[in-house]
Amino acid sequence: MCVWDVRKGYATRHGCKHNDVLPRQYTGQFHPHQSVNHKRNSVIIAHNGYIKLENTAQLHSADQALTKYHASVMAANLIVLDSADQYDGLNESDGRNPTLSTTFRTLNYRKANQTVLEAQTRVCTGPKQTKPLTEEQAFKVFDTILRSAKGELKDEEEVSRAQLGAFFAAMTIRANAFPEPTQWSEGERRAMEAYWPHLIRTLPSDIIFLADPEGSIMRLGNAIGPQYVGNGSYEMRLVGALREVLAGGHLGYEEVQGVLKDVLPLKSEPGTSGTVSESLLSAFLIGQRMNRETDRELKAYCLAFDDELGTVPVADVRSLTHYGEPYDGNTRFFRSTLFVAAVRSCYNEASLLHGVEWMPPKGGITEEQMLKFMGANTNITPLQAKQLLEDEAVGFAYVSQREARPSLYSLIEMREHIKKRPPLATSEKIQQLVRATGKEAIVAGFYHEGYEEPLLMLMRRRGVHAGLVVKGEEGALSMTTRSKSGNASKGLPVNYCSGFRSLNTPPAYDVDGVSREIFSFVVDAKEYGFEPSDTPRTDRSVSKNIELGLAALRGEKGPAYDRIVLNAGMADHLLGCEGADDVSTALDRARDAIDSGNALNRLMDYIKISKKIK
Repeated sequence: MCVWDVRKGYATRHGCKHNDVLPRQYTGQFHPHQSVNHKRNSVIIAHNGYIKLENTAQLHSADQALTKYHASVMAANLIVLDSADQYDGLNESDGRNPTLSTTFRTLNYRKANQTVLEAQTRVCTGPKQTKPLTEEQAFKVFDTILRSAKGELKDEEEVSRAQLGAFFAAMTIRANAFPEPTQWSEGERRAMEAYWPHLIRTLPSDIIFLADPEGSIMRLGNAIGPQYVGNGSYEMRLVGALREVLAGGHLGYEEVQGVLKDVLPLKSEPGTSGTVSESLLSAFLIGQRMNRETDRELKAYCLAFDDELGTVPVADVRSLTHYGEPYDGNTRFFRSTLFVAAVRSCYNEASLLHGVEWMPPKGGITEEQMLKFMGANTNITPLQAKQLLEDEAVGFAYVSQREARPSLYSLIEMREHIKKRPPLATSEKIQQLVRATGKEAIVAGFYHEGYEEPLLMLMRRRGVHAGLVVKGEEGALSMTTRSKSGNASKGLPVNYCSGFRSLNTPPAYDVDGVSREIFSFVVDAKEYGFEPSDTPRTDRSVSKNIELGLAALRGEKGPAYDRIVLNAGMADHLLGCEGADDVSTALDRARDAIDSGNALNRLMDYIKISKKIK
């Protein structure tokens, strides 16, 4: 990407190739040309004073590149609030390409060793999904671990303690509790037998404990594992819990919450009061997922930090839907929920979105990236979100986990080194960061069959009036209008929905008194008048996702428009929202919100007001 800085009336290039020359007609005093007005409803050509040109190497000249970018911006109608020079998104000092989701990864996160990380992808998973390592792979992994433990690998090549914890916990659980097909392969056993005599003399005691907690897995026994208790009271509780987890067992609600509250937020400096070994915590997190969490364990993760910031704010709105998108984002397809929230706010269906800027393992496009790119304030607290939800010009809000659950946010770097998703990847989707005086509902996306019921269980535990899980594309919330394919997805088909809605309206906390209607079916968009269409590809491009969404909110008909309408209208209907008893009526209401320009205005007002909120 080539960027010209024109904020001071002259051009300065950043990241441009030698032959990327600013066309003559744009040199000297810069004027954004006829396509840009200087007041409200201006079109972005200069993001914070920049012109961004993408894929210039594939074009004949920079003139064509600028023309192409100009045209694409016009097509999407990227609207700013007052003028282009007031755009307040990513700035020059940020040093990142804001168009790609991968660049939102925090730069000071340590990189994981790729050899061991690839092995974790295979072995740190469930009893049916695990793929044992071949002998060649196993020897390479153990050789890498030994060399790292000896100090022969530095920087990005070093195997982190979190990686060691996750890998050896996975090996132990497989040996103790997995069915024969996913236990150790002969190649893994030969590699372990060859390297264990060296590893036991080199690895720290916490890793040896994880690799052989009872001294019974390795033929060469050890006394370290059986006698290990950890350092300090917090580690003692964690080690006690791990003995059960490493044997394939489960924990009680209080045990899980006790561990989490002991060790989180992670302390950045080793030796700080409350610090625990990264290897032990990563082993605990991935171990619970590999054993397939029980309902009580998931509830512990879900509710552990509800009171972290004190009393939860209550918004004075008649209806509030909490959207639980997967925090690690989309890497392939259009992500629509931000635009759906803008649509639903037009008819007083308030929505609260939550997530992070960047999350492993996918590191895909998130709502926070899009909002930041468009210049919104992404440091909104739950109390400020309450104000936005109540604001008649807005009616929706986004809250980052960074602001609402700092303890859980402190785990992001460790989660990258664990590689596979821990229990938090499920529980963090079912949150109530703001409550409502009226009805509440939760919507969450899922991918792996078997997690739909645990998600609905957590929603019922939250006491909401309605709950909905959706198997959208990429495990996200977006239902698709593309034609059904028999082999397009493992397990349940895309557009599978399951949920409940209350038939009466007691207070939200009166869970036992609620009479619920239960439903589950696959949404066929064609039945509701949508023409089949392929889902728009975004391929990690934040700017592309924004262009698609804003073009749709401007009223441009096409696949993105259809998906926003489908997901807004179907959510209204399935959650039992007022005025949405009939699906066609609900869909028409969503279309009207877009075609009137109201939804687009709501999104623009959100960006504007979020920056001024106190």
